[in-house]
Amino acid sequence: KSTTGNIAKGSPAHVVLEYEKPVENWNAVYGIIQKQRAAITAPLDLLGHSIEKEEQDEKDEKLQRYDILVSHMLSSQTKDEMTAKAMENLREYGLTPAKMEEITLEDLVSLIKPVRFYSRKAQYIKDTTKVLLEQYNGDLPRTIPELLKLKGVGSKMVYGIANMAWRNTFGIGVDVHLHRVANRLGWVNTKNPDDTRKALESFLPKDKWQEVNVMIGGFGQVICKSSPNCVDCSVSHLCPSSLIKPKTELAIK
Repeated sequence: KSTTGNIAKGSPAHVVLEYEKPVENWNAVYGIIQKQRAAITAPLDLLGHSIEKEEQDEKDEKLQRYDILVSHMLSSQTKDEMTAKAMENLREYGLTPAKMEEITLEDLVSLIKPVRFYSRKAQYIKDTTKVLLEQYNGDLPRTIPELLKLKGVGSKMVYGIANMAWRNTFGIGVDVHLHRVANRLGWVNTKNPDDTRKALESFLPKDKWQEVNVMIGGFGQVICKSSPNCVDCSVSHLCPSSLIKPKTELAIK
């Protein structure tokens, strides 16, 4: 079954999958991971989008939204450490739509070269910036369909961009780390991030939709990596994919 609800005016129906039986222990596992994550500095924390709303004026917020957009565009298939370095270069140069419109493609490539596919991404930044200046007064569009029309913005990153840029809950942003961890924990049984998003949205309370990517994603970067560090994992005793066998099971063998 599915339910629909408009995420923003002018947006198509937002589909959320419904499951007959929600994951029973997700809340306990979530809380334990949250405590461990608070003591971890993950690579994605280096991207730096923590400016509080009350500390910014309207102009600053507009530039922050552009910063969020560009960082997500650069992050595709790139380690967060490399994205952070490229963003540092851009911020030192002056990361504004006006400056990105004026900069030559060659110079832009040299600034973002730590990331993968830098030539293609540089062109995406130029093309998208042109659209923003011509159609949105240099700001970001407010709906998911409009954001998806921008070159370099894909379905995996769009919810993260919208949530952070507009400080509203559009949906759960799912990257490879959240996708991997959610499947290992048995929260979902999915083949791709978009299905993971729909499955997570079926049982996670909406007030967790914005935080879950950074919280679980960072946990996946440091603890539950491709080769998991189950020894240091705080929920290995509750994880169906844990490589650490319970003592009772070892005793039986």
